[in-house]
Amino acid sequence: MTATLSDPVTTSATTGIGAGHARQDVEHLTPERWAIANRHVLRKALSEFAHERLIVPIPEGNNSYLLASDDGAIEYRFTARRLQLDHWAIDGASIHRTRRGTVPSQGLALDVLDFITEFRGTLGVREDMLPLYLEEISSTLASHAYKQLADRPCSAELAKGVSAGVNPAADFQMIEMAMTEGHPCFVANNGRMGFGITDYRGFAPEAGAPVRLQWLAVHHSKAVFSASAGLEYRAHFEAELGAAALANFDSELTALSVDPADYLLMPVHPWQWENKLAVTFAAEIALRHLIPLSRGSEDYQAQQSIRTFFNTSTPERCYVKTALSVLNMGFMRGLSPAYMKATPAINDWLFTLIGADQTLMHHGLTMIREKAALGYHNAYFEAASIKGSPYRQMLSALWRESPLPLLGPGQQLATMASLLHVDGAGVPLASELIRRSGLGATQWLRRYLHAYLVPVVHCLFRYELAFMPHGENVILVLEHGVPVRAIMKDIGEEIALMGDDVEVPDEVSRIKVAIPEGERVLAVFTDVFDCIFRFLAATLVEDGALSEDEFWGTVAAVVHGYQSDHPELAEAFARHDLFADEFDLSCLNRLQLRNNKNMLDLGDPSGGLQMAGKLANPLAAFR
Repeated sequence: MTATLSDPVTTSATTGIGAGHARQDVEHLTPERWAIANRHVLRKALSEFAHERLIVPIPEGNNSYLLASDDGAIEYRFTARRLQLDHWAIDGASIHRTRRGTVPSQGLALDVLDFITEFRGTLGVREDMLPLYLEEISSTLASHAYKQLADRPCSAELAKGVSAGVNPAADFQMIEMAMTEGHPCFVANNGRMGFGITDYRGFAPEAGAPVRLQWLAVHHSKAVFSASAGLEYRAHFEAELGAAALANFDSELTALSVDPADYLLMPVHPWQWENKLAVTFAAEIALRHLIPLSRGSEDYQAQQSIRTFFNTSTPERCYVKTALSVLNMGFMRGLSPAYMKATPAINDWLFTLIGADQTLMHHGLTMIREKAALGYHNAYFEAASIKGSPYRQMLSALWRESPLPLLGPGQQLATMASLLHVDGAGVPLASELIRRSGLGATQWLRRYLHAYLVPVVHCLFRYELAFMPHGENVILVLEHGVPVRAIMKDIGEEIALMGDDVEVPDEVSRIKVAIPEGERVLAVFTDVFDCIFRFLAATLVEDGALSEDEFWGTVAAVVHGYQSDHPELAEAFARHDLFADEFDLSCLNRLQLRNNKNMLDLGDPSGGLQMAGKLANPLAAFR
């Protein structure tokens, strides 16, 4: 009998692995899906590498372009619209690859792995980095093939809420799982180096699989717990786990003849336990500095950031963010115990600042605090490694508030990344939200900008404070499809106080970062205009919702309105001119291509930036 994927799994006596199981693992990898994935990722590679001026397509007339490989042997032709901010809106169906000198009918299959190798010199990938970058590209392609296989809700279903508003937590997590693109700028954005196929299906955000966290007891002499003012260790864990679960963990420790009072409880990613801690931290386990306990009893769902989990069993409880020694988009995704110590204090400081600012409160800005953190110090690796080493970031955790308690009646939550989402039929979620709202596209856009952009620019002008406000770091509160407020998250590691005018307590001083004054406005130009609005504008323009002038004119009008309301900040408006003719083009793919293991020193975010000339500012026309 010929085996099929639906056959019962039988066990191999020699390997212990189910026969036929391997085919089920890779059922998403078919020639048809692989071809679709390659066309999708190649379209993005051509667009983003051209935007960053790594490649220079040659115009051939009628919006057609030619690009030749480094050796001139392979040629790519495609059609594209050049939009504001030098965005290349490429027609994916038009991409054609041929060997030079052959007729067009003899086209070659599109293959992104080949493309990267064909342009390795142009892209500037070091020889020792190229295989790892290809591995990240391969993983990104495989992820896209998997997303084609899964049965996912369309944009219209996501816009109205899969549960029709009955269960906002379920609707929120369905949107989180349905995101298919990852970071809009990075070409290799689903690398996740370290995950095997079973790990992918168990822990990738798009898989949406329920996860139960592994728990450890960590000796208090090796670990530091910190929390928001007034929050004690025991009270925090009673709220997050419940008295019964705490008692069970205490019983496990007592049965091992150790005193539970000598240990702190720490959740860890199951992958981290299996692949890192159980081996790399063997000495700590043998010496009973670490004691493995049971898996937790509540289900969590991995978020887009991979190492953060949302509690689906009790959605009002905190997210849990864990250390994960997986390489993704230029960084090992660990968590530093040194950073954990100050994280709750930083969150308390920012929460107080937001609550005392009338403009931020008027526009509804809020945040979900990282209210507790626990970091483990491994003396062996701290003595043997430099500051910032991944070996110092293998065992920490933090707890971030849930956004569910912030919702009013009839409101929904959506990751801001969803505004760039396009479903399998080519329908943008943003367009469906506009249709659901009943507003015109420019009215809807204005409401969104008041909820998101105004708070971001106000923090720059008033405090010289910058968030990392990309789509995954912001949650939108929606009413009938309309964004009414923005919720900032991932605060402790990703905010920067760039000036000297605001005093902060010593325990918060880590957020003060030396950024040259001329670069501070890039917190809006790069992080908002180039990395979010460039894509949102293209999505809405290509879908026919509005024109480029309508999009950028609305952005300009909202900024003008804000500035008119705050004449006292006129000096800051001039110093950080959002209507300047042009601004520096800061390139993310160039960073990853230069060093895909550690693309930027987060302690000196300005020093390692990769610039490639200037971009014309779309707001300059509306000065």
